[in-house]
Amino acid sequence: MSAVPAGLAAALTELAARRPLLVASDYDGVLAPLVDDPSAAVPSPGVDEALARVAAAEGVTVALVSGRGVDDLRRVSGLAGPYRFVGSHGAEYGGPLTGELAGRRDAAAERMAPLVAAVPGAWLEVKPASVAVHVRRVADRAAAAALLAEAGAAADPSLTHKPGKDVLELAVTDADKGTAVTRLREDLGAAAVVYLGDDVTDEDAFRRLGSADLGVKVGDGETAAGHRVADPAAAVDVLRLLADLLG
Repeated sequence: MSAVPAGLAAALTELAARRPLLVASDYDGVLAPLVDDPSAAVPSPGVDEALARVAAAEGVTVALVSGRGVDDLRRVSGLAGPYRFVGSHGAEYGGPLTGELAGRRDAAAERMAPLVAAVPGAWLEVKPASVAVHVRRVADRAAAAALLAEAGAAADPSLTHKPGKDVLELAVTDADKGTAVTRLREDLGAAAVVYLGDDVTDEDAFRRLGSADLGVKVGDGETAAGHRVADPAAAVDVLRLLADLLG
């Protein structure tokens, strides 16, 4: 088991006394390792137990904030505790999208399909509030980069671009993980927030955190988070330590 860095452990110790407390996390790359097949992204060992212990603490709410649709997130993760599920980068917060937004999503999918089909290994994912062009399995990395650039240029200008690791997501709303976390904070009246994330889209949440909050970046890359751990296994260690402190 990897150790939680001393500075992060001290920050968690101080924050654990705050109530109400919101503990929010991305799923892919944080609670589950990144894999080529999104349907195979099962939680890391220990995630279920650690999240359940955190959620069981009085005055603590656990939220999963993902780019996945809520139904997909529930199905793939298998997590069924007393959690708040926020999908589609915050667009799925209180219910499904309207028909008009779904129509714009379908039009975007139709526009992207021939571009994606022309690049071996690329695939198009249609989500409730967006379409995502994936290039993780494209062997020709120059072709992968070119496809993402072409998709961005060809997209309807009204769509919101959400670049990530080997993916470009084109969303029909301007919701992001930062607005989602802010909305959760307000709904819960949270005195403090812990947020764990690994991707470019998680930076929207990190930038919304205040001085009393705690952001944890999982993995490499520039970040606005105040703390960093190496990988999803280390993120589980963070959750276990937080559960101990809350208990």
